[in-house]
Amino acid sequence: MDNIVYEKMTLGQGAIKVMIKDSIHIAGFKTVAGSRALINSELEKQNAEIVDLILKSDCQILGKTNLHELAYGITGINKFTGTAINPKYPELIPGGSSSGSAAAVAANMVDFSIGTDTGGSIRMPAACCGVFGLKPTFGRVSRKGVLPEQTSLDCVGPFANDMDHLIQAMQIIDPSFKGEVVNAAAVKTPNLVMLDVTATDDVWQVVKAFLKQAGLEHSPHVQIETFDEAYSAGMQIINYETWQAFGHLVASGNVAEDVAGRLLKASKTTSVDVDVANLVREKFSRAIDQLLEQYDAIVLPTLPQIPPKVADAENTVAFLNMTALVRPFNLSGHPAITIPLQTADGNPVGLQIVTRHDADEQLCAIATHLVNRANAN
Repeated sequence: MDNIVYEKMTLGQGAIKVMIKDSIHIAGFKTVAGSRALINSELEKQNAEIVDLILKSDCQILGKTNLHELAYGITGINKFTGTAINPKYPELIPGGSSSGSAAAVAANMVDFSIGTDTGGSIRMPAACCGVFGLKPTFGRVSRKGVLPEQTSLDCVGPFANDMDHLIQAMQIIDPSFKGEVVNAAAVKTPNLVMLDVTATDDVWQVVKAFLKQAGLEHSPHVQIETFDEAYSAGMQIINYETWQAFGHLVASGNVAEDVAGRLLKASKTTSVDVDVANLVREKFSRAIDQLLEQYDAIVLPTLPQIPPKVADAENTVAFLNMTALVRPFNLSGHPAITIPLQTADGNPVGLQIVTRHDADEQLCAIATHLVNRANAN
């Protein structure tokens, strides 16, 4: 079993094939979120708003995808629903939490899929599975009918195998998204700045080689003093909010050990901790905004290292640092995309691009420009 799809269905008559993460409500189906603790949930009475938008377009929903339990983990390993296979890199983790959504695209099962991203949960599995993934600006895509109900970090966004399908997905799930802006901006050479962050040499080598191919190897480098602080602050907030949402499930004994352990640890996060984290949020967001006044976009690796093998990732909590380069942008709310790259010996690497708030079209244009330039050389 590939464990990519949690539940099959056929909704809609359209030509565009789509799958949806099983933390998003679809009327007539349970939302189990990869957890034995939710297996007896009632059938949902209403679609999430994003599902209605998809069904009103020329789309057909083929299934709900698997995920790391309660969308609270980054490896995608799930002992209850099974771990989604990573189609292009079968020995490696699929990444989480939107593991099945990334894998469905990588396996060419759909034209695009939908995931959620609270601390890298779209960008990380996209990078692990070798596909494109986009975390929109916070609040730009509707979260009505998505678990958890209350969040200051989570975004709904798409996965695809190419930029055309990713842009198509954004036009469907975000009615304000202007495709013509992408087309007009994609011809312009962007003014980029590279963020100096900690990543392994093989990751940096691939990222720099891609930028060179795209003719942008001379982009300046900068450091953001509050970057590591922003990662820690993002962890504090996700812990607090996830405990509020799902902490009551731990007592059932039906939450897997890795997730239950994280939740119990998260229960110790206080509202004072969150207040301190929100001060970091303000400071870090301001630093990113100031940088983006000077440059069109920030580039950096998506993941700090090559994804581990499934066999080496049983202790899922030990790999939380894999989100070190993605989580800060959940804190700041900026839109971010990951482009799939690969090392010479065939391992997945992601290039992350970040732009201004509500500049999701420009983000897609810059990604399209880089991919087109690199492919032409």
